[in-house]
Amino acid sequence: MYNYKRAILSLFLVVFCTLISSCDANNNANYSTPETTPNNNINPIPQKEPEKSPIPTIKPFLNNSHSKPNSKKTSNVTLYTSDAQCQELIAKKVQVSAVKPMNEAIGKIFKEQNTADFSVSGYRVNKKNGIVIVDIRLSPESKRQVSSLSSCEQFALFSSIRKTLISNAQWKIKEVRFTERGKDIML
Repeated sequence: MYNYKRAILSLFLVVFCTLISSCDANNNANYSTPETTPNNNINPIPQKEPEKSPIPTIKPFLNNSHSKPNSKKTSNVTLYTSDAQCQELIAKKVQVSAVKPMNEAIGKIFKEQNTADFSVSGYRVNKKNGIVIVDIRLSPESKRQVSSLSSCEQFALFSSIRKTLISNAQWKIKEVRFTERGKDIML
């Protein structure tokens, strides 16, 4: 019985090796090797790549988060941002344009939270009866979605905006909700 299994295994091994070696020999049998000739013609005009159609974008933020507001009238607001361990929010006073201070404050937070793989390209703020809805738009180049953010990243982004809006008493905000293109974001 042992010799029978050994003979079958040896036969199988010989057939397998023969098949493999014959595959390599047959690959070149029907095909001729093309010869290449050098092309000495050098084209002095570089070929243009086809132009890509522009991707429509929403204008992101009102101004740079490190610059002074454009308008002559400014407003002092308290901006809240997360600490490195995502345990608490740290307050800092900033100057924003008096024209749309709430929008500019939110824009500053979004700018701080944008990363290489998560980027908000724009947002809309609607306030009605003390309730603010922040509707965000992710950049088309953003590799991650809101749902893929870690709990720390969600805290740093959404809690910072919520605390900033509610804590600045001059805006009289009681509640903050977040949507993405009109659909509620569940946190």
